[in-house]
Amino acid sequence: MAAEAATLEFTPTWIVAAVCSLMVLISLVAERCLHYLGKTLKRKNQKPLYEALLKVKEELMLLGFISLLLTVFQGLIQRTCIPSRWTVHMLPCQREAVGPAKEHVAAAQIVGRIGRRLLSEGGAGAELCQKKGKVPLLSLEAIHQLHIFIFVLAITHVIFSVSTMLLGGAKIHQWKQWEVEIQKDAVGSGQPGPAKVTHVHQFEFINDHFKGMGKDSKILSWLHSFVKQFYGSVSKSDYTTMRLGFIMTHCRGNPKFDFHKYMMRVLESDFKKVVGISWYLWVFVVIFLLLNVNGWHTYFWIAFLPLILLLAVGTKLEHVIAQLAHDVAEKNSAIEGDLVVKPSDDHFWLGRPRIILYLIHFILFQNAFEIAFFFWILTTYGFNSCIMGQVGFIVPRLVIGVTIQLLCSYSTMPLYAVVTQMGSFYKKEIFNDHVQQGVLGWAQKVKMRKGLKEGSAGAGVAAEPSNGGGGDTAGPSVKIEMMRRAAREGNDEAGVSIE
Repeated sequence: MAAEAATLEFTPTWIVAAVCSLMVLISLVAERCLHYLGKTLKRKNQKPLYEALLKVKEELMLLGFISLLLTVFQGLIQRTCIPSRWTVHMLPCQREAVGPAKEHVAAAQIVGRIGRRLLSEGGAGAELCQKKGKVPLLSLEAIHQLHIFIFVLAITHVIFSVSTMLLGGAKIHQWKQWEVEIQKDAVGSGQPGPAKVTHVHQFEFINDHFKGMGKDSKILSWLHSFVKQFYGSVSKSDYTTMRLGFIMTHCRGNPKFDFHKYMMRVLESDFKKVVGISWYLWVFVVIFLLLNVNGWHTYFWIAFLPLILLLAVGTKLEHVIAQLAHDVAEKNSAIEGDLVVKPSDDHFWLGRPRIILYLIHFILFQNAFEIAFFFWILTTYGFNSCIMGQVGFIVPRLVIGVTIQLLCSYSTMPLYAVVTQMGSFYKKEIFNDHVQQGVLGWAQKVKMRKGLKEGSAGAGVAAEPSNGGGGDTAGPSVKIEMMRRAAREGNDEAGVSIE
């Protein structure tokens, strides 16, 4: 009787109450911490970060639901019996027993080992399979370990994403000094004099990206972009030139536009995407778990995937800057006034700057997956586990993981923040939050009114204004003027021309 697992009906009530109290207390403390963090972000008008926090809560709720499903269906999983010979293929660790008789003995040992932890329903399912000469589809021990792995993976991904955004944000914050200096120079210059004609190669931006290496060879240009991401990925001349190109393209009416502030708003907004775990990332987890077969060393080879993607993304972002310089240098021998580049989506993969964000999202998740898998194996099975592998496979994985984290934080993320603004369109973060809400609300009202008018016209109903043309019957020119006025009054700092 002592060897059998005690059910809840034979467990002392003080133990049940104490364990439940501890779990509830920990849960409430965690929930209150997140709640106060959200209130702090809202009080400081950090709406993008607050929405990212809500995204984290959604992921935690999803994990809780997955855990609940595993718990609810563990009895069904236990009663699903499969032949023991099916369990000797595609194993993370190879069993020593290979003969049919030994397989049966091994299966019986597995059932006996986990029987001490089974609930009454799970134990009945395992005994049912054992009587049939089969084994359960998944043992309760394996289900329990899967619970832990999913939890560790999600927490590690959130921590890695937050650390990357914090470190990258700290790097980008250093550029604020450049923005301040540009603003001071603009104020100190006073009234502009006659535009000075400058040879194109006298500009530092052109000299860094067009003159010399990569001028006549696309291969050398790509190699230069690959190397540059490791040192000084964004220089002051890069920032100044791209800033001016953005302003002259999207908000020509306000040369004092705070480009750095806008860039940080966009980055905070994109953080919502990075911190989440999308469906395709879960597909990747399932594929990895499927291919984690003994002797394949999948966990080792797959560690190179995020590194290769990260290097490709960093090279592409640097090459976009080089292309901006090439476009100007190839079309002009001398420039009157300041150097102005032309932002365009054509510089990005498939003409979509947003693809870069999806790749960074996958890179951060895959790297977090590698680190989470390592620590899960270390704490669950120990360093000498066959799943862990040889030291020659372990050390490179850890080195690659640390390299990816540092390179993404201090090079790729700052590059992404500034280079992706060189697309053909600006983002809604160029407006303040209340202006965004006002414009979006106005657009929704116009769409609803248009739909009502079309419905009335289709029904043959003539809608005539009762106030001589006022109210809802304002023409397009009036509505555009209303939109312009809202943008001007709410966000003069943007200087965006809405046509």
